[in-house]
Amino acid sequence: MPDHFRTEFVNFVVADFDGSYHAILGRPSLTKFMPVPHYSYLVLKMPTEKGVLTVRGNIYTAYTYEEESFKVTEAIDLSIHMEAQATQVPPD
Repeated sequence: MPDHFRTEFVNFVVADFDGSYHAILGRPSLTKFMPVPHYSYLVLKMPTEKGVLTVRGNIYTAYTYEEESFKVTEAIDLSIHMEAQATQVPPD
């Protein structure tokens, strides 16, 4: 519906990383939009003059990015652990 929209200006910082979220909004932005998040369903609802606006996420995309982030975290953790073992001095 073309007349069912709302424009708000929000300042935010862009972080260069892949993740399951396209945007992370802080409290000032959330206060401006007055949203109600439903994390389990990846749905965000907010009031508008024409009724409730619903923004839906893609569960498959979110799961894929979450899976990739776990793999990266495990690789970094393993790398740190191996580096710590390599720098330990063996007892005499």
